[in-house]
Amino acid sequence: MKSLVSKSIRKPEAKGISRDRSHKNYDFCTISGPTVLDPTSSTFFNQRGHPHFKPIIPNCEIQHKAPAIVFSAGGLTGNIFHNFNDGFIPLFITANSIFPDQDVVLVISKARDWWVSKYIEILRTFTKYPIIDIDNDTTTYCFPSANVGIISYDLVTINPKLIPNSKTFTHFHALIDKAYGQKQNQKQNHPFKFNPSKSRPILVLISCNGGVGRVLLNQNEVKFEAEKIGFNVIIFKPTPMTPMHKAYELIHSSHAIIGIHGAALTHTIFLRPGSVFMQVVPLGTEWAAEVCYARLARNVGSEYMEYRIETEESSLIDKYSKDDLQLRDPVAFRGTDWSLMNVYLKEQNVTLDLDRFREYLKEMYKKAKKFMNKEG
Repeated sequence: MKSLVSKSIRKPEAKGISRDRSHKNYDFCTISGPTVLDPTSSTFFNQRGHPHFKPIIPNCEIQHKAPAIVFSAGGLTGNIFHNFNDGFIPLFITANSIFPDQDVVLVISKARDWWVSKYIEILRTFTKYPIIDIDNDTTTYCFPSANVGIISYDLVTINPKLIPNSKTFTHFHALIDKAYGQKQNQKQNHPFKFNPSKSRPILVLISCNGGVGRVLLNQNEVKFEAEKIGFNVIIFKPTPMTPMHKAYELIHSSHAIIGIHGAALTHTIFLRPGSVFMQVVPLGTEWAAEVCYARLARNVGSEYMEYRIETEESSLIDKYSKDDLQLRDPVAFRGTDWSLMNVYLKEQNVTLDLDRFREYLKEMYKKAKKFMNKEG
């Protein structure tokens, strides 16, 4: 985001400009007072000016009464986890920390058309104004103030003690329901073909696409076991092209979810409180599984279960010996070199021990059935 603020107004002596670098996870600037955006040069001007520096400020073409929140979507790829963890959750924190209970205008750089289209429903919950694409707009805008950058405290974390209006993850979850719940309430055909049963809880089995690792190799057998126990099982294979409102409709209507650790588990943010989520944790991914998706499960109020695979359930057993450090002690093998995680994230697939996993499915069924009887 540094490129979005002109060098002239970043000078510490300039009035109305402040920069917060106090936290390791974010760095942002606040422009207090009348602010002009010249999108042709990606520059923000503070109209208060400076006694020794008088930049040529372009004339305002559109005057907004609401302040601007400026951020970049450049690092937000097709990875849904980063879209929420690095994008929408920090945006929610920023809006409620800097401009609590106020209307804001979103000014976004690197906002690719597919990204805006995919997430337009949730973006609309933050603003009633048209989104300004700073890279493709030639209009000069004026704001009463602007904040450049967004605030993030930790992975999938909202700390109400640090937010003036004490917003929590529950409030963010409600914002998601507001974004996507309206379409669910409309009478539409369900996006995934299945015959719902009032007596069988719906279990969504998240399926990873081949080629990226962490594929469930005996998926059909797992599905069969879950159906024998009493679940109505739906296989969900999300892609970058999957409409978010359709994913929401499926996940929000389910009673339980199972998935191997990976970005696709971010869809559990659509779960209803009280539903059941089981994360299958491959070798070497225990820390990431906890701080990403176990934490997310607790934040949305779902009942969390965890199945940590054993060495024999990992495809790495075909590549390494049990005595090799890769299998014997993944933490020691990785050390501080995160690139070595590719062994566990991209080279590893999973074949679940059905005898062992069946007991987890039975426990999950009891919880899901109880939730279904209570919430429908």
